[in-house]
Amino acid sequence: MKVSVFNMAGKEVNSVDLPASIFEAKINRDLMHQALVRQMANARLGTHKAQGRSEVSRTGAKAYRQKGTGNARHGSKRAPIFVGGGVAHGPLPRKYTKQMPRKMRRAALRSALSVKAENDAIILVDELSLDTPKTRDMKAFVQAVVADESALVLLPGRNDNVEKSTRNLSDVKALHANYLNIRDLLGYDKIVMPLSALDVITNFLGEAEEFEEVEETGEEA
Repeated sequence: MKVSVFNMAGKEVNSVDLPASIFEAKINRDLMHQALVRQMANARLGTHKAQGRSEVSRTGAKAYRQKGTGNARHGSKRAPIFVGGGVAHGPLPRKYTKQMPRKMRRAALRSALSVKAENDAIILVDELSLDTPKTRDMKAFVQAVVADESALVLLPGRNDNVEKSTRNLSDVKALHANYLNIRDLLGYDKIVMPLSALDVITNFLGEAEEFEEVEETGEEA
């Protein structure tokens, strides 16, 4: 798949072929959903906690005498039916983490990248650099290449000027290419990256061809 390469001004300067093993992979929507659910679940802290009747700070004395008041029999104000009492069957700390093999996670990334490429949502630039952190300059660049759509800017490594320039842009996020994840891929309309970031992605996702061939052979057998 051939994609145009733009400069910082939004003008086309070149074109390159995207690796077919990454950007033309078989699209598996179930796998992408599984990877997204896993990432969202692993982001949960699981620190929720409600106090039971044995934990609330209230007196354990009997609320009123057993007979003669006309009220129901109660032995403690800590009971769940009273305001300030303990919570019945309340939430307790737990882990929401889910496991997923690395090959499946990377296959989900290839599927998401293939969807973006199929929808012409991959924007390549020859070089992405700013002399100083400047939100205005970054906004002008993003509008030149993606117009009014949201954008995920992938960087090959640390770039303080670009990262700081995107912080005040609500629809733009800068992310290191090594930290590419399914949530950010699906959460933004366009993927903007310099050619050096494309090389980083190719290095750790370009090993899928052999794995996919083994899977297909196994299915046929």
